[in-house]
Amino acid sequence: MQSEWGHALKISVYGGSHEPLLGVCVCGLPKGIAIDTDALQAFVSRRAPNGAVGTTPRTEADFVRIKSGLVNGQTDGGAFIAEIENRNAQSKPYNTYRDIPRPSQIDLPARWRFGDDTDLRGGGHFSGRMTAAYCIAGGIAMQALNAQGVRIGAHLCTVGALRDRVFDPVDPRADLETLTGKPFPVLDDAQGKAMQQLIAAIQSDGDSIGGTVECAVTGFARGCGTPLFDGIDSRLASLLFAVPAVRGVAFGSGFEAAAMKGSEHNDPYVLRDGTVQTETNRHGGVIGGISTGMPILFTVAIKPAASIRLPQTTLQLSTGKQTELRIEGRHDACIAVRAVPVIEAVAALALYDLYLEETYAE
Repeated sequence: MQSEWGHALKISVYGGSHEPLLGVCVCGLPKGIAIDTDALQAFVSRRAPNGAVGTTPRTEADFVRIKSGLVNGQTDGGAFIAEIENRNAQSKPYNTYRDIPRPSQIDLPARWRFGDDTDLRGGGHFSGRMTAAYCIAGGIAMQALNAQGVRIGAHLCTVGALRDRVFDPVDPRADLETLTGKPFPVLDDAQGKAMQQLIAAIQSDGDSIGGTVECAVTGFARGCGTPLFDGIDSRLASLLFAVPAVRGVAFGSGFEAAAMKGSEHNDPYVLRDGTVQTETNRHGGVIGGISTGMPILFTVAIKPAASIRLPQTTLQLSTGKQTELRIEGRHDACIAVRAVPVIEAVAALALYDLYLEETYAE
């Protein structure tokens, strides 16, 4: 099972949703990076339900235990290893799903690939809970990038048909400041309230709903990346699609570009404050896999949670007959809400990996 990613920065995740713990090992961190462990814990805690509307009632402390790699508040150049304990797992409902697999869940594909003894409790190694490990590693990468003047932030862009306002594509710095400390990550609080009301109604109905997350990166140097197979956009996408429930990634104007003319989509070059920039930013900060110095902007589509309380038709494997399934357990009504810091984390990992690769290559 592939659980490692990276080039200059190697991350490996281990554990599972209902195992005693989950963790991450990060190799390739330079020695001497100052790490604020309180800020790291606060970042990881943003991914937790924290009682937010439409989130799972499963409560975990998600206390980050750093096992190695940090000495006197600085990275020591060795492997950084950190873990989180699982203390509130409820595994019994998952026994049913071996014979009656949940629609659009991993229950059956995982067994086809890894055998009938694959751990399916809480989704096992496939669970969204594994993104807590992403947030640990990404939180470290984000602090390292912040020291280089790079800022990364994301917000809940849509829930169903409801839409938050989007980032200023040319200069989203004020928008990123607006998001700081918000318990519900939107730019327009009125829209955020409407989103929470919709999620609550969906949850009450026993259903789930999808959404999108928009992410912005400022301060990243121009001229980074490569064309074709390992550009900035493809490197970001490789990690973004490792986040469970992600179904699409679009940079800049994304799929809207398909309906535009070249005269509408092209970004004119201008001289601003003595620097060559673009007047608009429909390219999302990346052209041909290489950064342009404009804000890197991308949007991620998150599917609705597959585990819902409404009755669904599926197959009982032991009889070969279709049957009705009502799913028990604790699940989110809108995964996109808690995905916001996860998207920030994987963006930080991808960009810091590229930064280290190009810095040491020089």
